[in-house]
Amino acid sequence: MVYKKMIMDHERGLCLRPAGVLVGEANKYESHVMLRRGEHVMNCKSLMSLLAFPVCPGDEIRIECDGPDEAQALLGVAAFLESLGTVNAE
Repeated sequence: MVYKKMIMDHERGLCLRPAGVLVGEANKYESHVMLRRGEHVMNCKSLMSLLAFPVCPGDEIRIECDGPDEAQALLGVAAFLESLGTVNAE
């Protein structure tokens, strides 16, 4: 398993449209791709999962990838989130 901590800096957080694009990005990979916010864990391959626990501006999130292409998945998802306006927390 690989992971990366980030802080959501986008003014609207992870709202519907970017969440949908994130699902598309996560589905490019065979690995499990999860987003953790506090005690909540969201499956990045499920729009309903992402919308169930909203990510708001200022929230610290952790991208967790586990599987055969976990390194590539982490890079791809992190790059997408950085394009939205997240910053590294580590």
